[in-house]
Amino acid sequence: MSVLDTTKDLLRELIAFPTISSNSNLDMIQHLAQHLSNAGAEVEIWHDETGSKANLFATIGPKIDGGIVLSGHSDVVPVADQDWTSDPFEMIERDEKLFGRGTCDMKGFIAATVAMAPQYAQLDLKRPIHFAFTYDEETGCFGAQALAESLRQHSLKPAVAIIGEPTSMRIIEGHKGCYEYTTHFTGLEGHGSSPDRGVNAVEYAARYVSRLLELKNELRSRTPVGSRFEPPWTTINTGTLIGGVAHNVIPGKARVDWEMRPVQRSDADYVKDNLQQFCAHALIPAMQAVCPDANIITEVIAEVDGLEPVPDNEARKIVSELNGANGADVVPFGTEAGIYQALGMTAVVCGPGSIEQAHKPDEYVSLDQMSQCLEMLDRLSVRLT
Repeated sequence: MSVLDTTKDLLRELIAFPTISSNSNLDMIQHLAQHLSNAGAEVEIWHDETGSKANLFATIGPKIDGGIVLSGHSDVVPVADQDWTSDPFEMIERDEKLFGRGTCDMKGFIAATVAMAPQYAQLDLKRPIHFAFTYDEETGCFGAQALAESLRQHSLKPAVAIIGEPTSMRIIEGHKGCYEYTTHFTGLEGHGSSPDRGVNAVEYAARYVSRLLELKNELRSRTPVGSRFEPPWTTINTGTLIGGVAHNVIPGKARVDWEMRPVQRSDADYVKDNLQQFCAHALIPAMQAVCPDANIITEVIAEVDGLEPVPDNEARKIVSELNGANGADVVPFGTEAGIYQALGMTAVVCGPGSIEQAHKPDEYVSLDQMSQCLEMLDRLSVRLT
């Protein structure tokens, strides 16, 4: 059986696990752990606080620093309200494509790496190869952040990370960060005919959104020289503003969901500091002058640093040699790569499938893309021996 056939069989098994982020991923992690253990890998499983989710970290080769990490996330986005032409959790092959939820984002890459594990285990490796599979990437990279804490305490310190998100096998050396927040406004309900006797949470939320819009425009002037991103500046998006119960009731509660995609951490600090000052000196005093219990609290949903392009990047050098690529790109979407970079590793994103197929009904990865990925992983053997 060819390695492509082995990969297809394994991918079919992985697609059958409905690892939507709201579900447990333990069955899939145990399945991968069994495959890797059978191949000769030393496997570690690290559970989250609930015990219902886990990260997997496995090693083949010598127990030394400087290894190469092949990284993927086990969770997938929901399929509810999507018009699929087949069962999203049953892989279907047609027209030289593999269809199913997660085929390109990103169980295809995971299947390819695990299918290659027996080959790696037969080699006299001079540097270790690691497999890192995480939970909850789609909802805030929570698994990767937990994995980072585990790796900080681990005896082995990998040097290179290849994150197999769908890039059509292009090398991605940079992407923006993703910071997500929910800001809660607590006011004082009352009758709409007496606005001065209440604290209108929706109106204060609207003023907050207005400040977000001002900051959104200000960030354009902070565009770093030579920024390669599109757009080249840090962006802010207001996702929802929710509050109120009726036309004639002063709303006592409101909520704003918003995000920013920083091209540099200083922009994120600028926005957060500015909003904190605006709330502390303008909004909250006015609210509490009417109701001492009124308040504004911002909940951090996720703060995931971007992947910063750097001149000296061993991960880029390795993958460029493997793929024969002459350059590397940047993208606006986020991945777990910045988390690995923050650990001191060099990192790139490179994997089979197109981001244009991710999260959509009838998600697929082409057999050509899977073959290219397996060729890259096969050539990686030379870098390990």
